[in-house]
Amino acid sequence: MNTHAAGAAGAMFLVGTLAAVSGVIADYPVYGGQALRYALAAVILLAVARARGLGLVRLRPRQWALLAALSLTGLVLFNVCVVEATRAAGPALPGIVLGTVPLALALVGPIFTGARPSPRVVAAGLVVVAGASLATGAGSGNLTGLSWSLGALVCELCFSLLALPLLPLIGPVRLSAWTAALAVPFLLLSGVALDGRHVLRAPTAAEAGGLAYLALVVTTVAFFLWYRSLPHLGADRAGLFAGMIPVGALATAALLGIALPSAADLAGAALVISGIALGLRSPSPRLPARPPAQPPARQAAQPAAAPRVASLAPREGTTT
Repeated sequence: MNTHAAGAAGAMFLVGTLAAVSGVIADYPVYGGQALRYALAAVILLAVARARGLGLVRLRPRQWALLAALSLTGLVLFNVCVVEATRAAGPALPGIVLGTVPLALALVGPIFTGARPSPRVVAAGLVVVAGASLATGAGSGNLTGLSWSLGALVCELCFSLLALPLLPLIGPVRLSAWTAALAVPFLLLSGVALDGRHVLRAPTAAEAGGLAYLALVVTTVAFFLWYRSLPHLGADRAGLFAGMIPVGALATAALLGIALPSAADLAGAALVISGIALGLRSPSPRLPARPPAQPPARQAAQPAAAPRVASLAPREGTTT
């Protein structure tokens, strides 16, 4: 596995570990908590950008609009959709729908860049989807939960596809920092609209630790790893690593003693890893085409009156 593949795998695995802290911050206002998470992450990432000498980049109005759309969809609306889907149908339904991200990116990613989907990567996406669904488990759902879950799926696609034209301009550190910073006012406005004056409160020590983990690990590190790997792998192959999210959740739950994985969980994780390996495997190299046989050298023209005598020696370019 090369550096970029390892980075994408690590990013999605870390995103999966957020399940370990979900119980710790379950009682904290959701949108206010997400705003605090992204605010802290933005401060850290901007400090990293400054330490690395990464100054501001002049963006055109269209590029600023694209950056705002990325933050609004990939961060803000994604969180809104996941929260509301979980409230309507429980965590299983959005987990299963988001498990289709690898297949969706395998199909939409190349089209977004003007290419054709790779049949091998699409097949690998199907394997990853099957494994993620098996690891997530089936649950009861309803139309409202399904609608919010599909919205989360679209937002997850935007998180990668809208970033592709921006990454060559501003790089992964600044892109992660700016999208996180732009998400803060959006989330606070959403929180005020949905939770009123209870959008923010002083967190307990445990909640502060959980929010810090989300900001430092799940946002700062995972975003940087993902955006650094995305342009090198392409949206279709990078999307396969979204199947690592339930694997990260299972591994973290087992490590912390919250729950031991079942046989179905382990089988699903194995399918995810197999699908990723299939999608990353380079196509078999074609044998080089045999060069065309050289035509026999023409004999020098002889006077018409002289008879042509066939030579018994092999001609140039032929074999005996």
